[in-house]
Amino acid sequence: MPAMPAPIASPASWRGSTLDWRKDALHVFAPAEIAEIDAGLAHLRSLGDLDFPEITPATFPLPTVGGYFARLREELRFGRGFVLLRGLPRERYSVDDLARIYYGFGAHLGAPGPQSWQGELLGNVIDVSDIEADPRGYHKGGRQNFHTDSCDVVALLCLRAAKSGGKSRIASSVGIHDAIVERRPDIARRLYRGYRYRRMDLDAQFGEGVVVSPEPVPIYVRRGDELSSYYMLNYARQAAARGESVLEDADREALDEIQRLAGSDEFYLDMSIDEGDIQFLNNRIMLHSRTEYEDHPEVARRRHMLRLWLQMPSWPAMPQEQVLHTAADRRLWLRQRKARMEFPSAYLAEMARYLEEGRKLVAAAA
Repeated sequence: MPAMPAPIASPASWRGSTLDWRKDALHVFAPAEIAEIDAGLAHLRSLGDLDFPEITPATFPLPTVGGYFARLREELRFGRGFVLLRGLPRERYSVDDLARIYYGFGAHLGAPGPQSWQGELLGNVIDVSDIEADPRGYHKGGRQNFHTDSCDVVALLCLRAAKSGGKSRIASSVGIHDAIVERRPDIARRLYRGYRYRRMDLDAQFGEGVVVSPEPVPIYVRRGDELSSYYMLNYARQAAARGESVLEDADREALDEIQRLAGSDEFYLDMSIDEGDIQFLNNRIMLHSRTEYEDHPEVARRRHMLRLWLQMPSWPAMPQEQVLHTAADRRLWLRQRKARMEFPSAYLAEMARYLEEGRKLVAAAA
C-alpha cells in the first residue's frame, strides 16, 4: 500500500455526469463488418455443430473485425474502460447463432473462462428465482448493487430486453478512487488495506476448497499509473456475518463509500443495452450494476442476457493479492461442465422443464 494514495488521473478517471458514452464508447458495426461476421458464422457452421470451447479465431475467422478486437484490448486497458457494440441484426439470428457470434467475439478479444463451480463458459443472466432453489445473483431479478467480477473483462449481450427498465449502470473505479483520495484520504488508506472475503460455498467446494481469503483482499492496488480494483461488498459482509472477520464502523463506512459514490448522479452512467447489443467492461477499472426492471412472467420472454468472463493473456496478471478465484479453481470448475449446456435454447428448455415439473408437483399435492 502506498504511504499516501494519490489520484491516478488517467482517461479511465471519468464521471458519468460529464461523459457522453455514445460519442466516446459506442461502436456501430458497418454493413461490411456485418457481412464479414455472417461469413465467419457460416464458416463456423460448416465445421459441424461445435461446442463453445471449439469456437476460436481459427474456426470463427474475422479478417478485419478481428483487428478491431485487437485494438479494443488496448482501449479497454488504457482508455475509458468500456465499449458498447451495436448494429448486429438481432432478428436475423437464432438465439444459439447469436451466442456463437458473441462467444467468437470473446475468443478474438481474450480467453473465455468458467464463471462458477458449474463450469459454465457462457452465463445465462435471467431471473429464474421461481425455478431454482438457491439462485445466484445473476439468476435473480431486480436491482443489483455495484460490484466487480472475478475476471479481467466482463461482457454482456442482450438476447431479450425486459418489459421495462433494467438498464446497465456503470461507474469508473478509477474516478471513484481519485475522488476518495482527494476527499477522504483516511478511507482511501483503509481500502488499500483490504478486507477478508468469503466466497460462495460451492465455488470453494468444487474448487481448491478455500472459502475465506487467508489475507485481506485490497479493494485497490496501484502499479505505476494503472489501478486494479476488486470490490465485492457482499463477500466482505458474508465474512463478517459468519464471524470470520470483524467490521468496525470505519470499515463499513469505507466499503459503503464506494457504493454511495458509484450510485450518485455525479459518477454513475446508465446505458440501455438493446437486443443484439454487446457491452465489454474492463473489470479491473469498472464497477457495474443494474437498475430495477419489470419482467414478463413467461420464462421465454424474460429479460435474458448472456455473460462472458474473459482473461486477457496480453495484459499483466491481476495483482496476486487480489486473486480470490485461482486458475486452479477454474480448472476444477470445468470438470462440472456438460457439453453444450450454455446454449440459450438448451438452457431455456431446461428451465421450462423444471418449471413444469414444479407445477405438476404442486397440482399433485393439492
